[in-house]
Amino acid sequence: MVAGLVSGRLALVTGAGAGIGRAACQVLSREGATVIAADRNYDAALETIKTHTALACGSNDKGDHCAVELDVSDSKSIKSLLQKIQEQYKEPPRIIVNSAGVTRDNWMLKMSEEDYDHVLNVNLKGSFLVMQSFARMMSEAAVSGSIINISSIIGKYGNIGQANYAASKAGVVAMTKSAAKELGKFNIRVNAILPGVIDTQMIKTVPDKVKESMLKMVPLGRLGSPTEVAEVIMFLSSDKSSFITGAAIDVTGGF
Repeated sequence: MVAGLVSGRLALVTGAGAGIGRAACQVLSREGATVIAADRNYDAALETIKTHTALACGSNDKGDHCAVELDVSDSKSIKSLLQKIQEQYKEPPRIIVNSAGVTRDNWMLKMSEEDYDHVLNVNLKGSFLVMQSFARMMSEAAVSGSIINISSIIGKYGNIGQANYAASKAGVVAMTKSAAKELGKFNIRVNAILPGVIDTQMIKTVPDKVKESMLKMVPLGRLGSPTEVAEVIMFLSSDKSSFITGAAIDVTGGF
């Protein structure tokens, strides 16, 4: 069997229970990675591992895939995961995909402080805590790695009813660029992906009229698939992108 692009590497994917996170698990698994699927919804993460990873493909000689419950906004939850990984795999993940994210949309004048804080805590602070913890683990073990943070095209252009979400995703890009400058000396690359209108559960909550108006702004004229984003995650995870760090890549169909 031909070795995959990330054969033998350990990968941690947050938000792995659905959408882009689930697709990332599938593609990374297909290319030989051992996947740790992390999600606040443990059953959804377990479903990803059981049903949506390419268990028959690639070389998983570092151990079996696993599902874990994780609240990225809680440093205690992340610390617990660190300990589990050290016990089970005896090495740090060399691929980190920060895909956990939430929305709590409302007009800015009606948005509650609670809804603003919740979105920033998960999308921005959560990405920071995961990145900080696992970059430290990589640097202490003296291993190279790749961190991929999932932002959004909304972080670049903004969107009605999403002041909190736009702020969080814009912050992810700026944080990514700063982290890339700091972590390069450890041979840890950090990049961001800005998906556009992707066919996930999140887009299903958008009213049809709003969705139609958004699609009119996509030159390719359709929703993107989670797998199309996951293939870019795979590229950034592999040695094919070995001189790319601090980048923010749009995956939008031209939005």
